[in-house]
Amino acid sequence: MENQLGVLNALDAAKTQWYHFTAIVIAGMGFFTDAYDLFSISLITKLLGRIYYFDAHSAKPGTLPPRIAAAVNGVAFCGTLAGQLFFGWLGDKLGRKRVYGLTLMLMVICSIASGLSFGKSPHGVMATLCFFRFWLGFGIGGDYPLSATIMSEYANKKTRGAFIAAVFAMQGFGILTGGIVALIVSAAFDHAYKAHPYNVDREHSTAPQADYIWRIILMFGALPALLTYYWRMKMPETARYTALVARNAKQAAADMSKVLQVDLNAEQEKVDKIGREQFGLFSKEFAKRHGLNLLGTTSTWFLLDIAFYSSNLFQKDIFTAIGWLPKAETMSATKEVYRVAKAQTLIALCGTVPGYWFTVAFIEHLGRFTIQLMGFFFMSVFMFALAIPYQHWKTHNSGFLIMYSLTFFFANFGPNATTFIVPAEIFPARLRSTCHGISAAAGKAGAIVGSFGFLYAAQSTHLDKVDKGYPTGIGVKNALMVLGAVNCLGMLFTLLVPETMGRSLEDITGENEEDNGHQQTFSVEKVPV
Repeated sequence: MENQLGVLNALDAAKTQWYHFTAIVIAGMGFFTDAYDLFSISLITKLLGRIYYFDAHSAKPGTLPPRIAAAVNGVAFCGTLAGQLFFGWLGDKLGRKRVYGLTLMLMVICSIASGLSFGKSPHGVMATLCFFRFWLGFGIGGDYPLSATIMSEYANKKTRGAFIAAVFAMQGFGILTGGIVALIVSAAFDHAYKAHPYNVDREHSTAPQADYIWRIILMFGALPALLTYYWRMKMPETARYTALVARNAKQAAADMSKVLQVDLNAEQEKVDKIGREQFGLFSKEFAKRHGLNLLGTTSTWFLLDIAFYSSNLFQKDIFTAIGWLPKAETMSATKEVYRVAKAQTLIALCGTVPGYWFTVAFIEHLGRFTIQLMGFFFMSVFMFALAIPYQHWKTHNSGFLIMYSLTFFFANFGPNATTFIVPAEIFPARLRSTCHGISAAAGKAGAIVGSFGFLYAAQSTHLDKVDKGYPTGIGVKNALMVLGAVNCLGMLFTLLVPETMGRSLEDITGENEEDNGHQQTFSVEKVPV
Protein backbone atom coordinates (compact mmCIF):
# COMPACT_ATOMS: atom_id res chain seq x y z
CA MET A 1 0.00 0.00 0.00
CA GLU A 2 1.53 3.30 -1.03
CA ASN A 3 -0.13 5.33 1.69
CA GLN A 4 -0.52 2.66 4.36
CA LEU A 5 1.00 3.84 7.64
CA GLY A 6 3.91 1.76 8.89
CA VAL A 7 2.21 1.17 12.22
CA LEU A 8 -0.97 -0.16 10.57
CA ASN A 9 1.04 -2.21 8.13
CA ALA A 10 2.91 -3.75 11.07
CA LEU A 11 -0.39 -4.70 12.69
CA ASP A 12 -1.70 -6.20 9.44
CA ALA A 13 1.42 -8.25 8.85
CA ALA A 14 2.03 -9.26 12.50
CA LYS A 15 2.30 -12.94 13.26
CA THR A 16 -0.25 -14.29 15.74
CA GLN A 17 1.21 -13.40 19.13
CA TRP A 18 0.40 -13.51 22.82
CA TYR A 19 -1.25 -10.04 22.73
CA HIS A 20 -3.81 -11.32 20.22
CA PHE A 21 -4.94 -13.96 22.72
CA THR A 22 -5.03 -11.53 25.64
CA ALA A 23 -7.17 -9.19 23.49
CA ILE A 24 -9.54 -12.09 22.68
CA VAL A 25 -9.90 -12.96 26.37
CA ILE A 26 -10.31 -9.34 27.53
CA ALA A 27 -12.90 -8.54 24.85
CA GLY A 28 -14.45 -12.02 25.04
CA MET A 29 -15.08 -11.85 28.79
CA GLY A 30 -17.48 -8.97 28.14
CA PHE A 31 -19.36 -11.24 25.73
CA PHE A 32 -19.25 -14.13 28.16
CA THR A 33 -20.91 -11.88 30.77
CA ASP A 34 -23.44 -10.44 28.36
CA ALA A 35 -24.62 -13.89 27.17
CA TYR A 36 -24.73 -15.12 30.75
CA ASP A 37 -26.84 -12.13 31.81
CA LEU A 38 -29.18 -12.09 28.79
CA PHE A 39 -29.89 -15.82 28.74
CA SER A 40 -29.91 -16.59 32.50
CA ILE A 41 -33.29 -14.85 32.87
CA SER A 42 -34.98 -17.70 30.97
CA LEU A 43 -33.72 -20.12 33.65
CA ILE A 44 -35.50 -18.31 36.46
CA THR A 45 -38.79 -16.96 35.05
CA LYS A 46 -40.71 -20.10 36.11
CA LEU A 47 -39.29 -19.77 39.63
CA LEU A 48 -40.29 -16.08 39.81
CA GLY A 49 -43.84 -17.08 38.86
CA ARG A 50 -43.97 -19.72 41.60
CA ILE A 51 -42.60 -17.40 44.31
CA TYR A 52 -44.41 -14.15 43.53
CA TYR A 53 -47.62 -15.27 41.82
CA PHE A 54 -48.58 -18.31 43.93
CA ASP A 55 -52.30 -19.09 43.94
CA ALA A 56 -53.32 -21.80 46.46
CA HIS A 57 -56.60 -22.44 44.55
CA SER A 58 -54.90 -23.16 41.22
CA ALA A 59 -54.14 -26.74 40.14
CA LYS A 60 -50.95 -25.45 38.47
CA PRO A 61 -48.03 -23.53 40.04
CA GLY A 62 -47.97 -19.73 39.75
CA THR A 63 -46.70 -18.21 36.51
CA LEU A 64 -45.73 -14.67 35.55
CA PRO A 65 -48.67 -12.82 33.90
CA PRO A 66 -48.01 -12.28 30.14
CA ARG A 67 -47.21 -8.56 30.39
CA ILE A 68 -44.84 -9.05 33.32
CA ALA A 69 -43.17 -12.05 31.62
CA ALA A 70 -42.66 -9.91 28.50
CA ALA A 71 -41.20 -7.04 30.56
CA VAL A 72 -38.83 -9.25 32.59
CA ASN A 73 -37.59 -11.08 29.48
CA GLY A 74 -37.50 -8.13 27.13
CA VAL A 75 -36.45 -5.07 29.08
CA ALA A 76 -32.75 -6.02 28.81
CA PHE A 77 -33.12 -6.15 24.99
CA CYS A 78 -34.50 -2.61 25.00
CA GLY A 79 -31.54 -1.47 27.12
CA THR A 80 -29.12 -3.29 24.82
CA LEU A 81 -30.55 -1.58 21.73
CA ALA A 82 -30.16 1.87 23.34
CA GLY A 83 -26.64 1.00 24.59
CA GLN A 84 -25.49 -0.17 21.16
CA LEU A 85 -26.46 3.14 19.55
CA PHE A 86 -25.15 5.35 22.38
CA PHE A 87 -21.82 3.63 23.12
CA GLY A 88 -21.24 2.94 19.41
CA TRP A 89 -21.38 6.69 18.79
CA LEU A 90 -19.34 7.44 21.92
CA GLY A 91 -16.63 4.95 20.91
CA ASP A 92 -15.99 6.99 17.76
CA LYS A 93 -16.15 10.32 19.60
CA LEU A 94 -13.99 9.60 22.68
CA GLY A 95 -12.02 6.52 21.66
CA ARG A 96 -12.59 2.81 22.15
CA LYS A 97 -10.57 2.46 25.34
CA ARG A 98 -12.09 5.35 27.30
CA VAL A 99 -15.61 3.99 26.88
CA TYR A 100 -14.66 0.32 27.31
CA GLY A 101 -14.23 0.35 31.10
CA LEU A 102 -17.48 2.28 31.54
CA THR A 103 -19.63 -0.40 29.87
CA LEU A 104 -18.00 -3.10 31.99
CA MET A 105 -18.58 -1.26 35.29
CA LEU A 106 -22.22 -0.71 34.34
CA MET A 107 -22.61 -4.46 33.71
CA VAL A 108 -21.02 -5.36 37.08
CA ILE A 109 -23.09 -2.89 39.14
CA CYS A 110 -26.39 -3.78 37.45
CA SER A 111 -25.78 -7.57 37.68
CA ILE A 112 -25.40 -7.23 41.44
CA ALA A 113 -28.30 -4.79 41.73
CA SER A 114 -30.60 -7.14 39.74
CA GLY A 115 -30.03 -9.80 42.38
CA LEU A 116 -30.83 -7.31 45.14
CA SER A 117 -34.23 -6.32 43.65
CA PHE A 118 -36.67 -5.51 46.44
CA GLY A 119 -40.26 -4.35 46.87
CA LYS A 120 -43.25 -4.63 49.20
CA SER A 121 -45.42 -6.31 46.57
CA PRO A 122 -44.65 -8.80 43.76
CA HIS A 123 -45.14 -5.96 41.25
CA GLY A 124 -42.63 -3.88 43.21
CA VAL A 125 -39.95 -6.59 43.02
CA MET A 126 -40.58 -7.09 39.29
CA ALA A 127 -40.44 -3.33 38.62
CA THR A 128 -37.08 -3.02 40.45
CA LEU A 129 -35.73 -6.06 38.61
CA CYS A 130 -36.82 -4.58 35.26
CA PHE A 131 -35.22 -1.21 36.10
CA PHE A 132 -31.80 -2.75 36.79
CA ARG A 133 -32.03 -5.16 33.87
CA PHE A 134 -32.64 -2.23 31.52
CA TRP A 135 -29.38 -0.58 32.62
CA LEU A 136 -27.62 -3.94 32.58
CA GLY A 137 -28.73 -4.24 28.94
CA PHE A 138 -27.48 -0.69 28.30
CA GLY A 139 -23.97 -1.71 29.42
CA ILE A 140 -24.13 -4.96 27.44
CA GLY A 141 -25.15 -2.96 24.35
CA GLY A 142 -21.94 -0.93 24.55
CA ASP A 143 -19.87 -4.09 24.54
CA TYR A 144 -21.05 -5.12 21.05
CA PRO A 145 -19.58 -2.28 18.93
CA LEU A 146 -16.56 -1.72 21.20
CA SER A 147 -15.40 -5.35 21.49
CA ALA A 148 -15.84 -5.98 17.75
CA THR A 149 -14.08 -2.75 16.76
CA ILE A 150 -11.17 -3.21 19.18
CA MET A 151 -10.55 -6.79 18.06
CA SER A 152 -10.88 -5.83 14.39
CA GLU A 153 -8.38 -2.97 14.79
CA TYR A 154 -5.86 -5.03 16.77
CA ALA A 155 -5.89 -8.14 14.56
CA ASN A 156 -3.71 -8.97 11.56
CA LYS A 157 -5.44 -9.23 8.21
CA LYS A 158 -4.94 -12.99 7.78
CA THR A 159 -6.73 -14.05 10.97
CA ARG A 160 -8.93 -11.02 11.74
CA GLY A 161 -12.22 -12.84 11.06
CA ALA A 162 -11.26 -15.80 13.25
CA PHE A 163 -10.23 -13.48 16.11
CA ILE A 164 -13.47 -11.46 16.03
CA ALA A 165 -15.41 -14.75 15.79
CA ALA A 166 -13.49 -16.07 18.84
CA VAL A 167 -14.58 -13.00 20.85
CA PHE A 168 -18.17 -13.63 19.82
CA ALA A 169 -17.86 -17.38 20.53
CA MET A 170 -17.38 -16.58 24.22
CA GLN A 171 -21.15 -16.05 24.16
CA GLY A 172 -21.54 -19.83 23.87
CA PHE A 173 -19.52 -20.34 27.05
CA GLY A 174 -21.59 -17.65 28.78
CA ILE A 175 -24.84 -19.49 27.97
CA LEU A 176 -23.27 -22.79 29.05
CA THR A 177 -21.99 -21.33 32.34
CA GLY A 178 -25.44 -19.86 33.06
CA GLY A 179 -26.90 -23.34 32.83
CA ILE A 180 -24.14 -24.91 34.96
CA VAL A 181 -24.41 -22.24 37.71
CA ALA A 182 -28.21 -22.74 37.82
CA LEU A 183 -27.70 -26.53 38.05
CA ILE A 184 -25.25 -26.23 40.98
CA VAL A 185 -27.27 -23.62 42.90
CA SER A 186 -30.64 -25.38 42.47
CA ALA A 187 -29.15 -28.80 43.33
CA ALA A 188 -27.56 -27.37 46.50
CA PHE A 189 -30.83 -25.73 47.61
CA ASP A 190 -32.84 -28.82 46.73
CA HIS A 191 -30.53 -30.91 48.89
CA ALA A 192 -30.54 -28.45 51.81
CA TYR A 193 -34.25 -27.51 51.82
CA LYS A 194 -36.48 -30.41 50.83
CA ALA A 195 -39.80 -29.45 49.24
CA HIS A 196 -42.72 -31.56 48.00
CA PRO A 197 -44.02 -31.54 44.41
CA TYR A 198 -46.80 -28.99 43.80
CA ASN A 199 -49.55 -31.61 43.38
CA VAL A 200 -48.63 -33.19 46.75
CA ASP A 201 -48.34 -30.04 48.87
CA ARG A 202 -49.12 -26.72 47.13
CA GLU A 203 -48.24 -24.55 50.11
CA HIS A 204 -44.80 -26.08 50.70
CA SER A 205 -43.72 -26.91 47.12
CA THR A 206 -41.63 -23.72 47.10
CA ALA A 207 -39.20 -23.50 50.03
CA PRO A 208 -38.94 -19.93 51.45
CA GLN A 209 -35.18 -20.06 50.76
CA ALA A 210 -35.85 -20.54 47.01
CA ASP A 211 -35.98 -16.74 46.74
CA TYR A 212 -32.17 -16.76 47.06
CA ILE A 213 -31.72 -19.05 44.04
CA TRP A 214 -32.62 -16.55 41.30
CA ARG A 215 -30.72 -13.77 43.09
CA ILE A 216 -27.50 -15.81 43.28
CA ILE A 217 -27.81 -16.87 39.62
CA LEU A 218 -28.22 -13.25 38.45
CA MET A 219 -25.45 -11.84 40.68
CA PHE A 220 -22.88 -14.42 39.58
CA GLY A 221 -22.82 -12.65 36.19
CA ALA A 222 -20.80 -9.81 37.74
CA LEU A 223 -17.80 -12.01 38.57
CA PRO A 224 -16.14 -12.64 35.15
CA ALA A 225 -16.61 -8.99 34.15
CA LEU A 226 -15.04 -7.79 37.38
CA LEU A 227 -12.02 -10.05 36.88
CA THR A 228 -11.17 -8.47 33.49
CA TYR A 229 -11.72 -4.81 34.47
CA TYR A 230 -8.07 -4.20 35.41
CA TRP A 231 -6.82 -5.65 32.10
CA ARG A 232 -9.29 -3.61 30.08
CA MET A 233 -7.97 -0.44 31.70
CA LYS A 234 -4.37 -1.39 30.82
CA MET A 235 -5.09 -2.01 27.12
CA PRO A 236 -3.73 0.85 24.96
CA GLU A 237 -6.06 2.67 22.55
CA THR A 238 -6.12 1.02 19.13
CA ALA A 239 -3.57 2.42 16.67
CA ARG A 240 -6.24 2.88 14.02
CA TYR A 241 -8.26 5.17 16.26
CA THR A 242 -5.18 7.10 17.47
CA ALA A 243 -3.74 7.57 13.97
CA LEU A 244 -6.79 7.84 11.69
CA VAL A 245 -9.32 9.52 14.01
CA ALA A 246 -7.34 11.32 16.76
CA ARG A 247 -4.58 11.90 14.14
CA ASN A 248 -1.74 11.39 16.61
CA ALA A 249 0.87 9.34 14.75
CA LYS A 250 3.46 9.60 17.51
CA GLN A 251 1.15 8.11 20.15
CA ALA A 252 -0.03 5.35 17.79
CA ALA A 253 3.58 4.34 17.03
CA ALA A 254 4.55 4.44 20.73
CA ASP A 255 1.55 2.31 21.81
CA MET A 256 2.03 -0.33 19.13
CA SER A 257 5.84 -0.46 19.59
CA LYS A 258 5.11 -1.68 23.14
CA VAL A 259 2.43 -4.16 22.00
CA LEU A 260 4.33 -5.58 19.02
CA GLN A 261 7.76 -5.19 20.65
CA VAL A 262 9.30 -3.63 17.54
CA ASP A 263 10.48 -0.09 16.77
CA LEU A 264 7.96 1.86 14.69
CA ASN A 265 8.31 5.33 13.21
CA ALA A 266 5.73 8.05 13.76
CA GLU A 267 4.66 9.22 10.29
CA GLN A 268 2.74 12.40 11.06
CA GLU A 269 2.99 13.78 7.51
CA LYS A 270 1.38 10.59 6.15
CA VAL A 271 -1.42 10.83 8.73
CA ASP A 272 -2.03 14.44 7.62
CA LYS A 273 -2.32 13.31 3.99
CA ILE A 274 -4.60 10.28 4.41
CA GLY A 275 -8.36 10.72 4.24
CA ARG A 276 -8.67 14.36 5.31
CA GLU A 277 -12.04 14.46 3.61
CA GLN A 278 -14.22 13.89 6.69
CA PHE A 279 -17.67 13.00 5.35
CA GLY A 280 -20.24 12.30 8.07
CA LEU A 281 -22.70 9.47 8.62
CA PHE A 282 -25.62 11.38 7.10
CA SER A 283 -23.72 12.79 4.10
CA LYS A 284 -24.32 11.97 0.43
CA GLU A 285 -20.73 10.74 0.19
CA PHE A 286 -21.31 8.17 2.96
CA ALA A 287 -24.54 7.02 1.30
CA LYS A 288 -22.71 6.64 -2.02
CA ARG A 289 -19.72 4.74 -0.62
CA HIS A 290 -21.18 2.76 2.28
CA GLY A 291 -24.98 3.12 2.14
CA LEU A 292 -25.71 -0.28 0.57
CA ASN A 293 -23.22 -1.96 2.92
CA LEU A 294 -24.97 -0.45 5.95
CA LEU A 295 -28.35 -1.60 4.58
CA GLY A 296 -26.85 -5.08 4.14
CA THR A 297 -25.43 -5.32 7.68
CA THR A 298 -28.54 -3.89 9.40
CA SER A 299 -31.12 -5.93 7.44
CA THR A 300 -29.30 -9.27 7.74
CA TRP A 301 -28.74 -8.83 11.49
CA PHE A 302 -32.40 -7.79 11.96
CA LEU A 303 -33.71 -10.82 10.04
CA LEU A 304 -31.33 -13.25 11.73
CA ASP A 305 -32.30 -12.18 15.25
CA ILE A 306 -36.03 -12.55 14.52
CA ALA A 307 -35.37 -16.23 13.74
CA PHE A 308 -32.69 -16.77 16.37
CA TYR A 309 -34.50 -15.34 19.38
CA SER A 310 -37.92 -16.71 18.50
CA SER A 311 -36.39 -20.21 18.26
CA ASN A 312 -35.38 -19.87 21.91
CA LEU A 313 -39.06 -19.43 22.75
CA PHE A 314 -39.97 -22.89 21.60
CA GLN A 315 -37.41 -24.49 23.91
CA LYS A 316 -39.66 -25.13 26.89
CA ASP A 317 -42.47 -26.49 24.66
CA ILE A 318 -40.03 -28.81 22.92
CA PHE A 319 -38.48 -29.93 26.21
CA THR A 320 -41.92 -30.73 27.59
CA ALA A 321 -42.96 -32.56 24.41
CA ILE A 322 -39.92 -34.87 24.39
CA GLY A 323 -40.19 -35.57 28.11
CA TRP A 324 -37.10 -33.62 29.26
CA LEU A 325 -39.36 -31.43 31.36
CA PRO A 326 -42.09 -33.17 33.39
CA LYS A 327 -45.35 -31.27 33.97
CA ALA A 328 -44.78 -28.30 36.29
CA GLU A 329 -47.22 -29.55 38.95
CA THR A 330 -45.24 -32.79 39.41
CA MET A 331 -42.12 -30.91 40.58
CA SER A 332 -41.09 -28.67 43.45
CA ALA A 333 -39.80 -25.17 42.59
CA THR A 334 -36.10 -26.02 43.01
CA LYS A 335 -36.49 -29.25 41.01
CA GLU A 336 -38.04 -27.28 38.14
CA VAL A 337 -35.09 -24.84 38.00
CA TYR A 338 -32.76 -27.85 37.93
CA ARG A 339 -34.62 -29.56 35.07
CA VAL A 340 -34.90 -26.36 32.95
CA ALA A 341 -31.18 -25.65 33.46
CA LYS A 342 -30.24 -29.24 32.55
CA ALA A 343 -32.20 -29.07 29.29
CA GLN A 344 -30.73 -25.66 28.31
CA THR A 345 -27.18 -26.80 29.15
CA LEU A 346 -27.54 -29.86 26.89
CA ILE A 347 -28.78 -27.71 23.98
CA ALA A 348 -25.89 -25.24 24.50
CA LEU A 349 -23.38 -28.08 24.62
CA CYS A 350 -24.69 -29.89 21.52
CA GLY A 351 -25.85 -27.10 19.19
CA THR A 352 -24.79 -23.66 20.37
CA VAL A 353 -21.12 -23.92 21.39
CA PRO A 354 -19.87 -26.12 18.47
CA GLY A 355 -21.45 -23.78 15.89
CA TYR A 356 -19.45 -20.77 17.12
CA TRP A 357 -16.13 -22.63 16.97
CA PHE A 358 -16.85 -24.00 13.50
CA THR A 359 -17.03 -20.37 12.39
CA VAL A 360 -13.68 -19.61 14.09
CA ALA A 361 -12.10 -22.60 12.33
CA PHE A 362 -13.48 -22.02 8.82
CA ILE A 363 -14.04 -18.27 8.39
CA GLU A 364 -10.59 -17.58 6.92
CA HIS A 365 -11.01 -20.47 4.46
CA LEU A 366 -14.64 -20.11 3.33
CA GLY A 367 -15.03 -16.35 3.84
CA ARG A 368 -17.77 -14.32 5.56
CA PHE A 369 -20.14 -14.19 2.60
CA THR A 370 -20.20 -17.97 2.01
CA ILE A 371 -20.72 -18.82 5.70
CA GLN A 372 -23.55 -16.28 6.04
CA LEU A 373 -25.34 -17.42 2.89
CA MET A 374 -24.92 -21.08 3.82
CA GLY A 375 -26.17 -20.47 7.40
CA PHE A 376 -29.33 -18.67 6.24
CA PHE A 377 -29.95 -21.39 3.63
CA PHE A 378 -29.76 -24.28 6.13
CA MET A 379 -31.75 -22.39 8.76
CA SER A 380 -34.60 -21.92 6.28
CA VAL A 381 -34.34 -25.60 5.19
CA PHE A 382 -34.60 -26.85 8.79
CA MET A 383 -37.39 -24.40 9.69
CA PHE A 384 -39.48 -25.61 6.74
CA ALA A 385 -38.58 -29.22 7.56
CA LEU A 386 -39.90 -28.68 11.08
CA ALA A 387 -43.01 -26.81 9.94
CA ILE A 388 -44.39 -28.72 6.94
CA PRO A 389 -44.70 -32.19 8.55
CA TYR A 390 -45.32 -30.62 11.99
CA GLN A 391 -47.90 -33.27 13.04
CA HIS A 392 -45.39 -36.02 12.23
CA TRP A 393 -42.82 -34.52 14.61
CA LYS A 394 -45.27 -34.61 17.51
CA THR A 395 -44.78 -38.38 17.63
CA HIS A 396 -41.10 -38.40 16.57
CA ASN A 397 -39.62 -36.25 19.28
CA SER A 398 -35.96 -37.21 18.91
CA GLY A 399 -36.01 -36.25 15.21
CA PHE A 400 -37.56 -32.90 16.09
CA LEU A 401 -34.81 -32.26 18.66
CA ILE A 402 -32.04 -33.09 16.15
CA MET A 403 -33.53 -30.71 13.55
CA TYR A 404 -33.99 -28.05 16.20
CA SER A 405 -30.33 -28.37 17.35
CA LEU A 406 -29.13 -28.16 13.74
CA THR A 407 -31.04 -24.89 13.28
CA PHE A 408 -29.02 -23.44 16.19
CA PHE A 409 -25.81 -24.97 14.88
CA PHE A 410 -26.21 -23.27 11.48
CA ALA A 411 -27.24 -19.98 13.08
CA ASN A 412 -23.91 -19.93 14.95
CA PHE A 413 -21.89 -21.46 12.11
CA GLY A 414 -23.50 -18.83 9.93
CA PRO A 415 -25.13 -15.42 10.23
CA ASN A 416 -25.12 -15.15 14.04
CA ALA A 417 -21.31 -14.89 13.90
CA THR A 418 -20.83 -13.15 10.53
CA THR A 419 -23.35 -10.36 11.17
CA PHE A 420 -21.16 -9.45 14.19
CA ILE A 421 -17.85 -9.62 12.28
CA VAL A 422 -18.52 -7.80 9.00
CA PRO A 423 -19.71 -4.40 10.37
CA ALA A 424 -16.40 -4.15 12.28
CA GLU A 425 -14.48 -4.39 8.99
CA ILE A 426 -16.26 -2.48 6.20
CA PHE A 427 -16.70 1.06 7.59
CA PRO A 428 -14.08 3.83 8.00
CA ALA A 429 -12.30 4.06 11.39
CA ARG A 430 -14.03 7.29 12.45
CA LEU A 431 -17.51 5.73 11.88
CA ARG A 432 -16.68 2.05 12.54
CA SER A 433 -17.99 1.83 16.09
CA THR A 434 -21.12 3.89 15.24
CA CYS A 435 -22.01 1.76 12.21
CA HIS A 436 -21.43 -1.46 14.14
CA GLY A 437 -23.70 -0.09 16.88
CA ILE A 438 -26.43 0.74 14.32
CA SER A 439 -26.18 -2.75 12.78
CA ALA A 440 -26.28 -4.42 16.21
CA ALA A 441 -29.25 -2.26 17.29
CA ALA A 442 -31.13 -3.39 14.16
CA GLY A 443 -30.39 -6.94 15.32
CA LYS A 444 -31.79 -6.27 18.78
CA ALA A 445 -34.92 -4.77 17.20
CA GLY A 446 -35.24 -8.13 15.43
CA ALA A 447 -34.75 -9.91 18.76
CA ILE A 448 -37.61 -7.89 20.26
CA VAL A 449 -39.85 -8.78 17.29
CA GLY A 450 -38.76 -12.42 17.56
CA SER A 451 -39.25 -12.68 21.30
CA PHE A 452 -42.55 -10.84 21.63
CA GLY A 453 -44.16 -11.08 18.23
CA PHE A 454 -43.69 -14.83 18.19
CA LEU A 455 -44.64 -15.28 21.83
CA TYR A 456 -48.11 -14.21 20.72
CA ALA A 457 -47.97 -15.62 17.17
CA ALA A 458 -47.02 -19.14 18.28
CA GLN A 459 -50.11 -19.44 20.52
CA SER A 460 -52.63 -22.04 19.38
CA THR A 461 -55.47 -21.12 17.03
CA HIS A 462 -57.86 -22.82 19.50
CA LEU A 463 -58.83 -20.68 22.48
CA ASP A 464 -58.87 -23.65 24.89
CA LYS A 465 -55.19 -24.46 24.11
CA VAL A 466 -53.59 -21.01 24.52
CA ASP A 467 -51.37 -20.12 27.50
CA LYS A 468 -53.13 -18.34 30.33
CA GLY A 469 -53.70 -14.65 29.58
CA TYR A 470 -52.84 -14.78 25.85
CA PRO A 471 -55.09 -14.30 22.80
CA THR A 472 -55.16 -16.94 20.05
CA GLY A 473 -52.26 -16.90 17.57
CA ILE A 474 -51.37 -18.56 14.26
CA GLY A 475 -49.96 -21.72 15.91
CA VAL A 476 -46.42 -23.10 16.05
CA LYS A 477 -46.57 -24.65 12.56
CA ASN A 478 -47.43 -21.35 10.84
CA ALA A 479 -44.98 -19.45 13.05
CA LEU A 480 -42.19 -21.78 11.87
CA MET A 481 -43.25 -21.22 8.23
CA VAL A 482 -42.95 -17.44 8.74
CA LEU A 483 -39.48 -17.92 10.26
CA GLY A 484 -38.42 -20.01 7.26
CA ALA A 485 -39.48 -17.14 4.98
CA VAL A 486 -37.56 -14.65 7.18
CA ASN A 487 -34.38 -16.72 6.66
CA CYS A 488 -34.94 -16.71 2.88
CA LEU A 489 -35.06 -12.90 3.02
CA GLY A 490 -31.81 -13.01 4.99
CA MET A 491 -30.18 -14.85 2.05
CA LEU A 492 -31.37 -12.14 -0.30
CA PHE A 493 -30.00 -9.23 1.77
CA THR A 494 -26.67 -11.07 2.27
CA LEU A 495 -25.98 -10.18 -1.38
CA LEU A 496 -25.44 -6.55 -0.23
CA VAL A 497 -22.59 -7.55 2.10
CA PRO A 498 -19.06 -7.55 0.60
CA GLU A 499 -16.38 -10.19 1.21
CA THR A 500 -13.55 -8.88 3.40
CA MET A 501 -11.36 -11.96 3.85
CA GLY A 502 -7.60 -11.35 3.79
CA ARG A 503 -7.76 -7.60 3.05
CA SER A 504 -6.50 -4.75 5.21
CA LEU A 505 -9.18 -2.58 6.86
CA GLU A 506 -7.97 0.57 5.08
CA ASP A 507 -8.06 -1.22 1.73
CA ILE A 508 -11.68 -2.30 2.37
CA THR A 509 -12.87 1.15 3.51
CA GLY A 510 -10.83 3.27 1.07
CA GLU A 511 -9.04 5.20 3.83
CA ASN A 512 -5.69 5.00 2.02
CA GLU A 513 -6.88 7.58 -0.48
CA GLU A 514 -5.12 10.92 -0.72
CA ASP A 515 -7.26 14.01 -1.13
CA ASN A 516 -5.97 15.32 -4.42
CA GLY A 517 -9.35 16.00 -5.93
CA HIS A 518 -9.87 12.64 -7.60
CA GLN A 519 -10.51 9.10 -6.59
CA GLN A 520 -7.27 7.15 -6.28
CA THR A 521 -6.98 3.56 -7.41
CA PHE A 522 -5.48 1.17 -4.92
CA SER A 523 -2.14 -0.46 -5.48
CA VAL A 524 -1.46 -3.71 -3.69
CA GLU A 525 2.28 -3.36 -2.98
CA LYS A 526 3.74 -4.53 0.30
CA VAL A 527 5.62 -1.86 2.22
CA PRO A 528 8.61 -2.97 4.26
CA VAL A 529 8.13 -2.10 7.92
